[in-house]
Amino acid sequence: MKKFIEGSYAMAEAAKLCRPGVIAAYPITPQTHIVENLSQFIADGELDAKSVNVESEHSAASCVLGAQAAGARSFTCSSSQGLILMSEVLFCIAGMRLPVMLVCANRALSAPINIWNDHQDSIAVRDAGWIQLYAENNQEAVDLIIASHKIAEDPKVMLPAMVCVDGFILTHGMEVVDMPDQKDVDNFLPAYDPPYKLDVDNPMSFGLLGTPDVYQETRYAIQKTLEDVLGMIPEVGKEFGDKFGRDSLRLVEEYKTTDAETILVAMGSVCGTIKDVVDREREKGNKVGLLKIVSYRPFPKEVVKSALKSAKHVGIIDKDISLGSDGALYSEIKSLLPSDQKVSGFIAGLGGRDIKLNSVENIIKMAREEENSCKFVDLNKDILWDKFKTI
Repeated sequence: MKKFIEGSYAMAEAAKLCRPGVIAAYPITPQTHIVENLSQFIADGELDAKSVNVESEHSAASCVLGAQAAGARSFTCSSSQGLILMSEVLFCIAGMRLPVMLVCANRALSAPINIWNDHQDSIAVRDAGWIQLYAENNQEAVDLIIASHKIAEDPKVMLPAMVCVDGFILTHGMEVVDMPDQKDVDNFLPAYDPPYKLDVDNPMSFGLLGTPDVYQETRYAIQKTLEDVLGMIPEVGKEFGDKFGRDSLRLVEEYKTTDAETILVAMGSVCGTIKDVVDREREKGNKVGLLKIVSYRPFPKEVVKSALKSAKHVGIIDKDISLGSDGALYSEIKSLLPSDQKVSGFIAGLGGRDIKLNSVENIIKMAREEENSCKFVDLNKDILWDKFKTI
């Protein structure tokens, strides 16, 4: 059924359709509306689940860890400092092989305090062992929440999944979203039946001491599983597409890249703006394309290399910065491509700064001129950066 609704409501309804047994989250802008709506569903009798009020995001993550270990499908969400406060437990959840579902409403990290969107929070926990998927719009957010459950809970996987959505841009934006029927979701996503759980009749322990003779093997096991997930995402994506008529779950989306001389690479909602610019450039006769990264973890190295191999110029847009180095996506992709291929990185949109049509147009021009560099774009020229050096 198509509805004109706020993104947070759509994501909450998607989570509800997956029939979680336990929900725990601590309010933080711009995530709060998601868990508010889920709480309302429970209060209205639309969702048979336990909503646990906690005193912090660390507690919220700990709560869903325990609930998932006890055999309940569990859901949480967070943003910014809240996600970072969760980080200790995020590593534990993956290490215990518990397929918790988390929606990250991406928001900048402090200091200075900033409530607007960039990708620094989820990028900061990219190495925790979670599947990380990035949505361009609210339809994709809904679809990825449902589809990623199927992968995460597969007995061959049993790893947590994080669906990343741009704060405010998607969470508070109104869009037409095609919400699946409960019956169709039930047919696609079976009831949660974990291969292991805490059970007094079949005792087991989680998260025990890993001595040097076994710890490395646990990291190897997660790494190999995530490599297997690269093959599963297209398979489950096809199954989802056959069921619901959309191919939202995929490793990447190639938009007019086949003959493109210049290809931009990005994640999240900015891809919609880039597509508009690509269309404009095509009308001018300029061969420009977009490679949208959906699966950031696991990272589809071979797919990315194949998509970019014929491009004369590659421009990578990061809404994050690995301070002291470069943008995270730029570093990842640059390492995959031959040294003689022209690859440029652009840091943009930090702290919610708009990436406008003319911003993307300028990035395309610079990508054709720059040589293997990563630079900030759209800096405020009225501010002298020297003022901030010691603040």
